[in-house]
Amino acid sequence: MEFQLGFIVAGLIVGFIVGLTGVGGGSLMTPILLWFGIPPTTAVGTDLLYAAFTKMGGVYVHHKKKNINWSITGWLSLGSVPAALLTLWILHSIKTDITGINAIIKYGLGWALLFTSIAVLFKKKLLVFSQKHAGDKFHSESKTQNILTISIGVLLGATVTLTSIGAGALGTVTLFFLYPLLVTPRLVGTEIAHAVPLTLVAGLGHATMGNLDLGLLGQLLIGSLPGIFIGSMMSGKVPDLFLRNAIAIMLFFVGYKLVFLA
Repeated sequence: MEFQLGFIVAGLIVGFIVGLTGVGGGSLMTPILLWFGIPPTTAVGTDLLYAAFTKMGGVYVHHKKKNINWSITGWLSLGSVPAALLTLWILHSIKTDITGINAIIKYGLGWALLFTSIAVLFKKKLLVFSQKHAGDKFHSESKTQNILTISIGVLLGATVTLTSIGAGALGTVTLFFLYPLLVTPRLVGTEIAHAVPLTLVAGLGHATMGNLDLGLLGQLLIGSLPGIFIGSMMSGKVPDLFLRNAIAIMLFFVGYKLVFLA
């Protein structure tokens, strides 16, 4: 991949938005890479490792602040990592039909964006709803809660491996329902901690299939690392509701285009 300033700028913008709002980078970066003309398989594979390396810094910060519930992270990973490996095996088994794989990824990406846009738009309302039902039966039965957490992990593992989307916004929203009494910073920190091994396994799997552009990855990281730092420093100084609504609307239209117009 030749040097292109556009990729560094894209990494800077996405990193800044992630640091500012917490919205998952995959839901923004993958559509941008498709817009640049990057093939869907390469866009997903590269974005997964981009997310893994970017969020490692987040894990360090959240761990220092004690914002990670490692038990929940473990139960999620118990479902997501095997699901990621199974999805990679399925993609590998049909790798001869690259056109078919690209079509599947585009379609899956579209639906993931549609669900993510809804999750981002109604995130606070979903949190309030889940807290109202904090006394429901499944919240107080640890075995049932663990099984449901593993199930969420399976869903996230397949979705993230196929589309590189879901580890952030979708993962956090689903955890709101299972752990409504857990404070938001610990939910976010826990999901970031879970996203690292998931995106790393999925990204390395895609890399073995040739779905990785190291030059592209390097350029994205050059922009994203300072972008995340700047966004984190400005968090709370820019109207969060306005940004989230704008991002949700954008993701919805991109998803709609991929599912119904592509």
